[in-house]
Amino acid sequence: MPKRAPAKRAIKQDRAVKTRQEILKSAITLFARRGILATTMAELARAIHMTPGALYWHFPTKEDLLLAAIEELHQHFVRSFEPLLNEMTKWPAARQLEAFCTHTGQYLQDNREHGIFYGMVGAEAAENTEDVATALRDALQVYVTAIEGIIRYGQNKTKEFRTDVDARTVANNIIFGNIGLVVQHNLFRETISYAPIVQTMHTLLLAGIAKK
Repeated sequence: MPKRAPAKRAIKQDRAVKTRQEILKSAITLFARRGILATTMAELARAIHMTPGALYWHFPTKEDLLLAAIEELHQHFVRSFEPLLNEMTKWPAARQLEAFCTHTGQYLQDNREHGIFYGMVGAEAAENTEDVATALRDALQVYVTAIEGIIRYGQNKTKEFRTDVDARTVANNIIFGNIGLVVQHNLFRETISYAPIVQTMHTLLLAGIAKK
């Protein structure tokens, strides 16, 4: 099924671009807190002190807004890796994977609502909104594929990783494990610190695939 792109107005004025960014930022926060079904466009308009008509001018439907929010989160996460990319390609696979895990954990600690958004919206979209579910799957699989490539490099080229584990399965465990831990910490934030649980998961994963 071809992925539907969000409806997008041609925006030329800086003020309109800024408004669109503010809408997306508020939408990500609201969807992370309330999910898809409980969040209405009218509620979002009130949250950003905008008339519903003005909001609909930027995003004709809630689905368009969700698709744009997913793309915004995806691009933000990808851009956050740019300082690492040139250096990582020179490193052994184990160091690359450790750097990816460390960066992902820190990113989600600094942008907690992004991970919660993925968890909340992903759970609802899988049952209710196929276009949104497809967009989420496509974005998340970009990260899975990147990790899978590092693991296969460590299995086949540098011989640092065990070959009796499936690279794609481990990559999925890393991405969705991190998202799950953000959701867990949000629920138990009064009693659980985020950094130790993330570090423990990464330590176990890295040790588990290391060649003995």
